[in-house]
Amino acid sequence: MSLLDPAPHDVLDAYRTCEFVTLGKDGTPLVWPTAAWRRPDGTLLLSTTLAFAQKALNIRRDGRVALLFSDPTGSGLDRAPEIFVGGRAECPDEIRTGPQGAEDYWRMLFERQPHSRAYVSLPLRRTMAWYYLRLLITVTPERVIVREPPAPLSESPRPSTLPGATQLARYPSAVLAARDASGAPVLARARPVPAEGGFEISVPADCAAVAGAASLLVHRHDERLNHMHNALVRGELRGTGSNTWLLVPERVVEPMGSGRPSDALRVLRSTHRATARYLERRGISRPPVQWAEFRDLVAEAKRR
Repeated sequence: MSLLDPAPHDVLDAYRTCEFVTLGKDGTPLVWPTAAWRRPDGTLLLSTTLAFAQKALNIRRDGRVALLFSDPTGSGLDRAPEIFVGGRAECPDEIRTGPQGAEDYWRMLFERQPHSRAYVSLPLRRTMAWYYLRLLITVTPERVIVREPPAPLSESPRPSTLPGATQLARYPSAVLAARDASGAPVLARARPVPAEGGFEISVPADCAAVAGAASLLVHRHDERLNHMHNALVRGELRGTGSNTWLLVPERVVEPMGSGRPSDALRVLRSTHRATARYLERRGISRPPVQWAEFRDLVAEAKRR
């Protein structure tokens, strides 16, 4: 199936976020939520700030990626099918300081995430300038799979002391990121169940995962892409039967914090430091943001 076909792309366009996986330096599939814009030619446009540039660095080392559109919050869709997209990505080391070449992407963000419009205002520009220093990612799809959404959860997960159990228990499902026999990343939404030594996971038959390094992502946002939280449980995937796996957790990563009042300040400090490191390693002075161009798109979004 192609993203040029009406059946999948109408649903895909309604999704506010997707899960995007790249391959880490050690081969671990690392998956995080992001926003994607489908271009008329069927490619997908994503972006990342310099503060969270690891996915860009991963792509430059290994362009195999995958996306899963599986959380329909804010889409207006009822029991929306999931869409898996596997393909290859490119991410040039060109820092974008304005919306040129990605105008539709920014229009989408300003329309769907109203609170981000305030970032272009004078009081917040100095604090939020890092947010507008971007790297553009283009994904060329090679495989598209449409899946039925998981059945509603029938019972609450039992208590567990496994690493990540607290984070996973707050969500009805999670996204498994693994690799197939060729080494390419695969994604599937599943319901992790605490078991002896790990989390049991059943995946669709078309998810050709193999044993090895893997991760589980949980994330949430409201209908206006606000009040976000995400957590990644990294570990090792072991086979237990046909389409059934055990994820043995090793560590938990919560880049935006766990919900403490101090998290926002800590994240803001870390984004400034990470942005400065990216520029310093390349011997680049911090470029000025093209505020006027972004302000025009915000005004357009408000009129809509």
